[in-house]
Amino acid sequence: MSIESRNITVSGLTVEVVRKPIKNLHLGVYPPQGRVRVAAPLAVDDEAVRLAVVGKLGWIKRQRAKFQAQPRQSQRRMISGESHYFLGRRYRLRVHETTGALRIALRGAATMDLFVRPDTTVERREQVLHDFYRAELKRLVPELLEKWQPKLGVEARAWGIKRMKTKWGTCNIEARRIWLNLELAKKPVQCLEYILVHELTHLLERHHNEHFTGLLDRHLPQWRTLREELNGSVLTDY
Repeated sequence: MSIESRNITVSGLTVEVVRKPIKNLHLGVYPPQGRVRVAAPLAVDDEAVRLAVVGKLGWIKRQRAKFQAQPRQSQRRMISGESHYFLGRRYRLRVHETTGALRIALRGAATMDLFVRPDTTVERREQVLHDFYRAELKRLVPELLEKWQPKLGVEARAWGIKRMKTKWGTCNIEARRIWLNLELAKKPVQCLEYILVHELTHLLERHHNEHFTGLLDRHLPQWRTLREELNGSVLTDY
């Protein structure tokens, strides 16, 4: 697939323009900072993109204002007393010194224990947390795939987890490979389920058109509510 990407400026906004072999122009505003991205057909020139963006300036500003107003986590120091999220629940971090394996353990419904060595850096402590998140997602996703692939009549050949700045998930249709954002470990499991169903649905319909939303409406009627919950939850700046 031929893809071209460049930035243009429209009314003081930096707009990422990605040209693909698609039929229609798609405009999106993405968290956490409200980045503006336009996916455009290869034949559409910059002036046509500018006109499309200008026509949506009011909507773009409202979306960016919503992102800016959302609660954000402060810079993580990975020390006792900090709040961290897992599956939509807030936990208070307690750091314990150990000579054993570095690990995370949940205690009850409110405490997250981090076991580290005395000289463990902030970056390494954070990596221990990310490893915990990754392991938990790898535990949850197979059960959801087992539930949803037969319902949708599709099968992903591969899936994985990685940190992404602007997307909760992606689907490579040709490779039938799904990627899920590591940040989903912080959100309610219903949000993870929505993103997985969303990406699996792309194996039936490439574009976000009426056919795509119709499939979501049929199989996961509450998807719009879950999308709002996901996009309205605490943001983390990378």
